[in-house]
Amino acid sequence: MIEFHLDERSGVSPYLQLVRQVRQALRLGLLREGDQLPTVKEVVARLAINPNTVLKAYRELEHDGLVGARPGVGTFVTATLADASLAAHGPLRQELRRWLAKARRAGLDDESIEALFMTTFRSAAQEDIA
Repeated sequence: MIEFHLDERSGVSPYLQLVRQVRQALRLGLLREGDQLPTVKEVVARLAINPNTVLKAYRELEHDGLVGARPGVGTFVTATLADASLAAHGPLRQELRRWLAKARRAGLDDESIEALFMTTFRSAAQEDIA
């Protein structure tokens, strides 16, 4: 089961953070069809957020066809976002872990690593477009 977390510094609304975490878990194969999401009550207790925030996130995921609510039972994954590239994730994850260790040895903190990664990612994406 997925464990949600919130980053108050991200500038992204809590409900959208929950949506993104579910979509990411579906894309990475961490959540599969039939898996149950935490109940609204569990998420509220763990994150100390308003139940309506969780409900809004779950409704958006349901609207996107990714989850379905079963009254009195819970919310379950109904579709996946994983594709054939999932097999390549393991080796790429190992390579990325090595890169992260190298960045830490170079003295970069988490924010610097994220900034470096995101600017490089965006730059590469722009080059692919051009």
